[in-house]
Amino acid sequence: MKEIRVKFIERIRRTPTVESFRFQPQEPLDFLPGQFLQIIFDETNRGNKELNKYLSFSSSPTKPYIEVTKRLSQSVFSARLNSLKIGDEVLIKAAMGTCVFDPADQKIGFLIGGIGITPVMSILEYIVAKNLSTQVHLVYSNRTDDEIAFRRELDAWKREYANIKVSYTLTECQPKDNTCLFGAIDQKLLYTHVCDLAERVIFIFGPPRMVEAMRQLSLDLGCATNRVKVENFVGY
Repeated sequence: MKEIRVKFIERIRRTPTVESFRFQPQEPLDFLPGQFLQIIFDETNRGNKELNKYLSFSSSPTKPYIEVTKRLSQSVFSARLNSLKIGDEVLIKAAMGTCVFDPADQKIGFLIGGIGITPVMSILEYIVAKNLSTQVHLVYSNRTDDEIAFRRELDAWKREYANIKVSYTLTECQPKDNTCLFGAIDQKLLYTHVCDLAERVIFIFGPPRMVEAMRQLSLDLGCATNRVKVENFVGY
């Protein structure tokens, strides 16, 4: 883990409230798919939790840039991130986290809600870049259609790669078409659409309550404890 300066090079709107921010590192930065970093806006007070926050990489280590993605809010941190101009330099600390992809795992699954998709993108982009045969099933829950971040990329991958399957589910409105399911991720939904869940290494990213609920659900459906990988997003 080290601190390096990165240059802001691009922003991409993913949904009406979610944006990605890309940076060019000034020196090589090694990280594993699924890890996260800390953006340090207040260098004089490292304990400033309002301005120094942790975000997952949403880009693969194979890319020449690093990307983070956030649902922008009314927070001080979001305002500072939103005010970045092309060419601005930012200090980051990386890489952190042990909930990472292992290419030796031949079958993996993701139980994800909302902005928890960010480290999933790093892992999937890596699998695609390396042309790995890993069997993937992503179950991705959002409240409405327009809140599905990275849908264009996910739809393209599931069309092009037979080993990548994506199941979208919406919780607050009926889907506009049959490409989405309706309802929360629960035992019935998983039993119906991911019947081989217990055969997969399961990744769960998100806020603590959601992570614990999905972890318990995985265990109830027969997944081994050591094959359920979790990462809590605290204060994101």
